[in-house]
Amino acid sequence: MIRVGLISDTHGLLRPGAAAFLQGSDCIVHAGDICDPAVLEQLAAIAPVTAVRGNNDRGAWAERLNETEFVQAGAISIYAIHDLAGLDIEPRAAGVRVVISGHSHRPLVEERDGVLYVNPGSAGPRRFRLPISLGELIVDGDAVSARITELEGA
Repeated sequence: MIRVGLISDTHGLLRPGAAAFLQGSDCIVHAGDICDPAVLEQLAAIAPVTAVRGNNDRGAWAERLNETEFVQAGAISIYAIHDLAGLDIEPRAAGVRVVISGHSHRPLVEERDGVLYVNPGSAGPRRFRLPISLGELIVDGDAVSARITELEGA
């Protein structure tokens, strides 16, 4: 089994509870709006990180990030993008099983046309009345499941 940690919209803040949840991940996908490269360094101390640039990621460090990334987790192909509205591929036709996005700050796990769409929500500063959340994928052969968790007391 492979555990993929999912995080997005940290906006410069990696909460201790988020770092603790991600411990034991085989890899981590950050779906953008990182806002501080130190967040990526902290995540990289936990597991290898793939990150995409969000609309609030600016500066030379952010320009090195792509707007989209493909990640292979065992038999499963994952596509990461910050804003799902900018999806520039037909996931199923491209062989993608999971699309990871952020931007809306709203956690979501939804399967459409054989593709699992996951938004781990926002793990950074609270916005509006939305939960502070992140998630994980569990890949077992060609099966994949997703789970969102809310950080208590955040």
